[in-house]
Amino acid sequence: MSNKVWPRAALLSAAALIGACTSMGTGTGETSGGGPNVAFSWSSENSTSGTMTATLQGSGRAYTGRFFQVTSETRVDDLQPLWVGWNRGRRWSSWPYWGNDYGPSFMTHYSGRVLANLVGPDGAHMRCNFRLVRPSSGMSGGGEGQCQNPDGTHIDASFPSG
Repeated sequence: MSNKVWPRAALLSAAALIGACTSMGTGTGETSGGGPNVAFSWSSENSTSGTMTATLQGSGRAYTGRFFQVTSETRVDDLQPLWVGWNRGRRWSSWPYWGNDYGPSFMTHYSGRVLANLVGPDGAHMRCNFRLVRPSSGMSGGGEGQCQNPDGTHIDASFPSG
């Protein structure tokens, strides 16, 4: 290989590796009861967690936070950010397995799902639970599920596979 070709090939290989580490995507949501539609965007630098934003169309109000994919290797302690903001008598207990014990039954039930806790500008929280179409591909494999607004209304969400 000539000296001119090698640096170019190395640069292209490095760019491909960097690009492979970060994934991004979008989704759509429809609020129950005729509320505003929602535009979702997400990015992840690994296969099991990242950042998500849900923007209510019309008002532009945005909720942003971390999302986590539950896998057989997930440790409950790693999911601690999911409970921030829900300890004021509004825990996730209305969703199955979100009681006081986040042990094996929780991990089994939510395996292959993505959970998110998003926060708005006023500190209000939106919680989300998505079932992945292809869990081995993470959010890039697509999914669907539901988010709950602070007022209790629900958003049906859909994420196409990338």
